[in-house]
Amino acid sequence: MNPDPPAWNPFAVLGLPEWPDLDDETVHAAWQVIAAETHPNRPDGGNLARFTQATAAYAELCCPWGRSEAYADLLEPAWAEGRYDYCPPGYDPGDELPPAELGPVPLPEVLHLLAEIPARFRRGHPCRLLIRAAVVAGLCAALLTLFPGRPAALYCVVGLIVIFPISAREDLAPPARPVRRRPAGKN
Repeated sequence: MNPDPPAWNPFAVLGLPEWPDLDDETVHAAWQVIAAETHPNRPDGGNLARFTQATAAYAELCCPWGRSEAYADLLEPAWAEGRYDYCPPGYDPGDELPPAELGPVPLPEVLHLLAEIPARFRRGHPCRLLIRAAVVAGLCAALLTLFPGRPAALYCVVGLIVIFPISAREDLAPPARPVRRRPAGKN
């Protein structure tokens, strides 16, 4: 009977520590180093297999969610074998970990998000958003005209108004990403 093949470890492929809290820049820099050394268009022919592995690992680790999923995939078999003691820095394996605390969102962050909404309208699909708003307004007016004073009409209008911002998110541009700073010494 053959033992199971070793689990795919994208962290090891990129030469990164197995940690879900790595930042995007660290993962991207690790991939760029390997890609520059192994790209098939290099004069020496590169290393297509290594380049493909590194690209697949980068695709998996390029976002925080992907890193946490890859980390969880590594933890599960390790815990089953009893060979992995995860402990954040400063804690011993036997210590009780403190509960995660989520505090209120700071007011400057809320104000920044609110101030960003007009720009998201401009960068998104403003025409589709206006058409969607006109359709919702027309449906609300039609309901209130056809069924004046009935509670069902009011509930339908409230439902349309609630659904509008939820469905309008598709027509807004995503929030602006922070400007990535290049590492010192690179142009």
